Amino acid sequence: MEKAIIETNFRLPGLKNRYKGKVRDVYHFDGGYLVMVVTDRISAFDYVLPKGVPFKGQVLNQIASIFLDATSDIVPNWKIDSPDPMVTAGYFAEPFMVEMVIRGYLTGHVWRVYKSGKREICGVRLPEGMKEHEKFPEPIITPTTKATEGHDEDISKEEIISGGLVTKEDYEKLEKFTYYLFEKGTQMAAEKGLILVDTKYEFGKRNGEIILIDEVHTPDSSRYFYSRGYEERLEKGEPQKQLSKEFVREWLIDKGFSGKDGEKMPSLPDDFINSVSERYIELFEKITGEKFVKADNKDVTLRIENNINGFLDRL
Repeated sequence: MEKAIIETNFRLPGLKNRYKGKVRDVYHFDGGYLVMVVTDRISAFDYVLPKGVPFKGQVLNQIASIFLDATSDIVPNWKIDSPDPMVTAGYFAEPFMVEMVIRGYLTGHVWRVYKSGKREICGVRLPEGMKEHEKFPEPIITPTTKATEGHDEDISKEEIISGGLVTKEDYEKLEKFTYYLFEKGTQMAAEKGLILVDTKYEFGKRNGEIILIDEVHTPDSSRYFYSRGYEERLEKGEPQKQLSKEFVREWLIDKGFSGKDGEKMPSLPDDFINSVSERYIELFEKITGEKFVKADNKDVTLRIENNINGFLDRL
């Protein structure tokens, strides 16, 4: 099996601090710059799985880079450059402590809420009589808290504003950007025969201006269905053919793990890890229309470090 990069720990000139997220290793530098290394770690239900997925980091980084460029006319973003297949470098912004989740279809978490009998999520009323995977009349925004530890939690617009997480003025801008970004992502997906089902966006402030941060429209932050056959599967009540991380969650649930206290993480066989890697590569090729070229991984950490140093030298 190909080697997976699950952690980096570089000592770089001008480094202020290093932050390890669920998937990304983020390096902060003097002058308000940061470098984000997208590792091959994979998370589900807010838990990092014990094995990495080869080439997942490259897939995520390169898809996000393409979409950051494609949406920069809608809202400015943090990216300056992508100096390595697994790295994006750019500006630091003070993040808002909410994630803007937008959903076009009754799928995943919101379906599980709906199936339990609830008809409201994050202060949004849901129509009666819907099927799993059915399209909403209009996309809905279901924000979550941005947890530094533990689980993100559903939260309403009213709770965000009244709790002082985001001002009313800024939140309304975040909503507007979220709808526009989702519309652009939906259009780009449709051109490739895909449906952008749901996704999340993260924003921050830099010099008083709201900018888009982190990843955009990747399989870790988004769910895609194939357009072809969608209606037929919906009518028959069959599972949709999808390209997202949901199949990893479903596999774990089938093995008795859904992130709840007391549950034991199942062991991950190599054939499953390889299938996950293939799914990520498939999504890259489908959503970008480009052939995925596996980066040379003879000495990936040295390659990444050299490329980061090259970026820092250019600042």
